Amino acid sequence: MSRKRILVVEDNEDNRRILLYRLRKIGDFDIVETENGAEAVAAVESNPPDLIFMDLKMPVMDGWEATRRIRALDAGRSIPIIALTAQAMAGDEQKALANGCNDYLAKPVVDPSLVREKIERLLGTATRH
Repeated sequence: MSRKRILVVEDNEDNRRILLYRLRKIGDFDIVETENGAEAVAAVESNPPDLIFMDLKMPVMDGWEATRRIRALDAGRSIPIIALTAQAMAGDEQKALANGCNDYLAKPVVDPSLVREKIERLLGTATRH
């Protein structure tokens, strides 16, 4: 079975490192990193990933707009997108789901079992434990 490609879209290097560490502990993925929504849209256009972790608040293009643009692409319609936000405000999860995201995680991502569960559910694959 081929390795799953995961796109991590996060402008904060510390948050990106934490998530990358969690992902590498969970499974053997091909991980692509981008720092803003514009880079994420370009990455999906050039080589669509199997799953996207999308920060919602970033410079250049935020995660809301990037998700909208990715969903407008033929290649981006069915890619699972997990929204990431540090300001876990009431209603953010519902807003993320209503705006095209498949799931939601608050940052920093500290619970590897939660990340594993979301990946397994959205990709339909088991990860190493």
